[in-house]
Amino acid sequence: MTINSLTAETREQVDTFLKQTLAQLTLNSRLSQAMQHGVLMGGKRIRPYLLMSVADICGANKNDALRAAAAVELIHAYSLIHDDLPAMDDDDLRRGQPTCHIAYDEATAILAGDALQTLAFEVLTESRMEQLPSERQLQLVQVLAKASGARGMCAGQAIDLQATAKRLTESALEQMHLSKTGALITAAATMGVLCGNDNSQPWREKFEQFAHYLGLAFQVQDDILDVTGNTEALGKPQGSDTASEKSTYVRLLGIEGAQQRLQNLHHKALQSLSDIPYNTDRLEQFSDLLLKRDH
Repeated sequence: MTINSLTAETREQVDTFLKQTLAQLTLNSRLSQAMQHGVLMGGKRIRPYLLMSVADICGANKNDALRAAAAVELIHAYSLIHDDLPAMDDDDLRRGQPTCHIAYDEATAILAGDALQTLAFEVLTESRMEQLPSERQLQLVQVLAKASGARGMCAGQAIDLQATAKRLTESALEQMHLSKTGALITAAATMGVLCGNDNSQPWREKFEQFAHYLGLAFQVQDDILDVTGNTEALGKPQGSDTASEKSTYVRLLGIEGAQQRLQNLHHKALQSLSDIPYNTDRLEQFSDLLLKRDH
């Protein structure tokens, strides 16, 4: 079992929903193509899988969870398009394919990212969800907006850019990644609980704790793979973070130190699951495969 095989069913469901949603839009054809390139060019669908798994554990309506999962993936896709831009991380490859600004042009890539971001909130609000009260549907919007903006991904990216060629403390590095990568992963878990039934809502904090540690561990593993992986497996240039003088856990702690940090975070994530009175085996399996991946 690999992370790709584990998430295959979710990936198919989310991609079908996204294809249908994008097909319904009347757009400039070049912008439309760039949006599709950004969101349908592959990917493991880690965040949608986490959201839909938590939602299923919490007794959610599957259509409600799918809509929320698609919204999260739209935000993730927008962030990748913008992160790859020359003014940001200046990457030419993403998932083994040309990045959006390379495949099209920089202006079109910016607009595609903007359009995917706003589409996420359209998906969450264009109709009433089947099981959720309107207050909880509004909470989904609030959680995703907070994770995406100045208290989430945008803040993390800003810290990352400012930290280039500098050596951050471990606490500062952790804060950067909790915002840049961890915020959306935690939001996915939160949204999964919000899609669930009333009985599951008291366990929101424990699911969030799991996602908090998982998101940070995911980034530590990314930092390790940037050094130990290869371009073909990674789908992006190996060593790109090192070449850009990015602050990473490997740079701060060394390979062995980063691997130990990864193990500690994984253990804390599993501890959080042990307090939840539901069958969380699928989340344990998910974390095991995610944190042992080679790309």
